[in-house]
Parts: sequence; structure tokens; C-alpha cells
Amino acid sequence: MSGRKIRSEVCPEINRQNPIKMLRKPLFFISVLISTACFAQTKLGALFSDHMVLQRETEVSIWGTDNPDTKISISTEWGEKASAVTDADGKWKLTVKTTDAGDPYTIEIKGSEKIVLSDVLLGEVWLCSGQSNMQMPMKGFNGQPINNSNDIVLNSTNPQLRLFHVKRDMSDNPKENYEGSWKQATPEAVFNFSAVAYMYGSMLQEKLGVPVGIINSSVGGTRVEAWTRNEVLTDPKLGVKVKMGKSEMDKNNASVLYNAMIHPLIPYGIKGVLWYQGESNRGNHEEYKTLFPAMINSWREEWGLGDFPFYYVQIAPYGYKGKINSAYLREAQLHSLQHTTNTGMAVTMDIGSKGSIHPPEKREVAKRLLYLALAKTYGYKGILYNGPVYKAMEVKDNKVHLSFDYAPNGLFNFGKPLSDFTIAGKDRKFHPAEAKITRGKLVVWSKEVPEPVAVRYGWSNYLVGSLFNLAGLPASSFRTDNWEE
Repeated sequence: MSGRKIRSEVCPEINRQNPIKMLRKPLFFISVLISTACFAQTKLGALFSDHMVLQRETEVSIWGTDNPDTKISISTEWGEKASAVTDADGKWKLTVKTTDAGDPYTIEIKGSEKIVLSDVLLGEVWLCSGQSNMQMPMKGFNGQPINNSNDIVLNSTNPQLRLFHVKRDMSDNPKENYEGSWKQATPEAVFNFSAVAYMYGSMLQEKLGVPVGIINSSVGGTRVEAWTRNEVLTDPKLGVKVKMGKSEMDKNNASVLYNAMIHPLIPYGIKGVLWYQGESNRGNHEEYKTLFPAMINSWREEWGLGDFPFYYVQIAPYGYKGKINSAYLREAQLHSLQHTTNTGMAVTMDIGSKGSIHPPEKREVAKRLLYLALAKTYGYKGILYNGPVYKAMEVKDNKVHLSFDYAPNGLFNFGKPLSDFTIAGKDRKFHPAEAKITRGKLVVWSKEVPEPVAVRYGWSNYLVGSLFNLAGLPASSFRTDNWEE
């Protein structure tokens, strides 16, 4: 079992034996005595270790294993105590209240052995998950860079920011064990850590002025089904038939990443989740409208922390090959924003890369996630945190006038040509359209469509977004119709 294991004594039962008498006993007897005496080990999961961050000002769970029917007691340097007795399987779990952020603390855990955790911080803990764009480290990968990575890494040392990377794993059944360790933010640690997760954590720590802990559990090229609990995917009420996977182990088999890389973390205290995934689900975008919210809600149910914040990144424009239009997946993500409680979506329409599915401008992605957290979770006022979202349309004089949420002071294009608009009449044939912003209002038209009934924006795999609110946050691709293609 991986994780924290510190022994105060080495096989104390052996130590109490008379060494002369021990030498006279048969080797078999000695080996049995050693194996049984050494069984008593107080163990913790890898998250419970030196340098960890516990969620502040709440109640957090701490758990582990020991001998069955063993008393476990916890004492914290900030004054909290708790105790329990292990069950028949040797498992135990305790709940401890945490205070506001402060100096590093120690936690003492006593069972068959005594464990002392040092340099423990109380602060804000966020879980970051998804596929390759969340996994992508500051050093880049597959020959693809992170913009300004060297300068960012150079200035990354921060004892108030701690990073935990969950080692990649898969399992057909929920696991209890996992591998990883808490590391203080240093150039060496940051170089190998998720770029989006690190930069979000760094900016959040600087803004709040409290310790921040970031847990990264992500795997490239993966579908949402792999991150979702089996019972959710097989529930007839889901209304979606999910292929449960290949006979051999594969990272996209249903539930295998949830089992190995999410389930073992539950119920570690977190403030919320950041999610960056979707590219691998382009082929089943309609099902994604159901699967993604189902995953969100099941994680919340499992953690038992209520509807915690769940902020995610809409996939960026990219020059996908083939006939599948990724705009439909972006629409599915927008649908989740509008139909799932306490969510937020960072739009990336303006920072995609036609030749790379891993756009290099990861700091802007992290910043947009930060805006969501500051405004929606931490109560910051006066900042916009969402790009414009299509609200309604009205036809006047053969032109379509569009209105938007999250654009209180109007729309702007910041010098970019307003492009990638199409318009259709009752025949449902779309034509390239002209667009104009006048005093913050958007109007779209085409001479080819004298009686327009529908407008689409950005309805393609790749484009450079040109529609923003005055805070510079881009609008999602959208359509006013719901026609089947």
C-alpha cells in the first residue's frame, strides 16, 4: 500500500523477547513471530503527508488503516482532537475541524504506531482533472510548448503553494490506494506539473494571500466515461447507453480512471474542481450533454460536500480532420453551463491553435478559471467572469439583432474582423453573413437571405474568435436554431 507509513519502533514485540531465547527457537517460529508482530502498521493515504494542505475553515476527513479493533487518536497543533476504533477490516476515518490559514502545523496520529505529519498548511484546496490539456506540464510535451514557460518556472518558488500529482493508474474496480506526494512549488516541481493547474493555483494564492493546495489527477486522450462511476453509467435513468469498454485494460474503458484516480481521493477536503476535457468526446456530443453533468453530480454526491464549484474549460478551436464538427461539443459544454448548478465555463475561442490540439496560451486559460473562482466562489465584486452567452434574437428590416447575457456594457471585437457568422432563412441553408457592432449591439445580415430566421457563430472546427464583452472575455460559439444536421 502506497502512502504515509512511519514506525515509532521496529517490531516492538520482537524487541521485548529475550535475544538468547530467541536464538534457541526454530527459524520457522521466528519468521512467523516476525511476520505477525510486524503486521501492526498505522497507514495513511499518500495525500496525508508532510507538506499537505487541508481545506481551511471546515471539517475535513482523515482516514487510513491499522489492525482491526485498534483505537486511533488524532491531535492537531491548532487544538483539535478526535478518536475512533478501526473496523473489522482495519479501516478508520476521523473528522477534524480546521481553522483559518496560519503558520505550518503538525498533526499527531496514534494507533499501533505514532505518525507525526509536519509542515501542514490550512488553505484552499482544488482538484484539477481531465485529459491532455489539463495534464500538459509546464515543460510542454510532444514538441508543443507553453508560452513564457521559462520565465514562469523561474519565478515559481512559493512555500505557500503545494502541488500533488496523482500517478496515472487504471482499475476495473474502485481502489483504495494511489501514488503521489505533496511538493512545495519550486522550479523543479513546477517544471513537471500541470501548467493550467499550477498557474491557477499560483494566481489564486497571490490574490487570496492564503496557502493553496492543488491536486492534479489527469490523463491525456481520455473520455468523460472513463472518469465516471460505474453505477452512474449503468443506471437506466441516465438515458444513455454507454459501452463499458474493451476486454483488455484501456484508459477509455468506462470508469477505470474514476476507480483508480478519483475514488481513492474521496472524501479529501476540497473547495472545488477544475476540469479541462472534451476533445475525446467529439464523436458523441449529444450524449455528452447528459454524461458530463452526470459525472459532475456523481462526484459531488460521492464527496458529500454539497454542490461544490465545478469550473471547466470549453475546448478550443482546432483544425480537426474528418467530418465531425467540434462546435457541437462546445455546444454540449455550453448546455452543461446552463443546466448544471454552480458551474462556470472558461471560453477559449480566441486562443486556439489550428495545428495543435494543445494551445500554448495556458496562462490565459488559468486566468479565466481564476475569474470564475474569484467572482463565484470567493465573492469578488466588480469583475466580469464569463464571456457573452447568446440570449435572444429579433429580426428587424431583414437583419438579425442579437442579445447576450454576461455583456452588461455591450460587445466589442478588439480590432478583429467580425467573421465566422452565417445566416439562414426558412430553407435552412446557411450563407456567410456580415456582422456589425454598433454601440455595443450586434447585428447580422446577408443580402442572400432577405428573410432570416437563424444565425450561427463560430460553427466550425477552427476559427479565431472575434466577439467579446468589454472585459475581453470571448463569446462561445452558438446557434439560434436547434435543427438536426
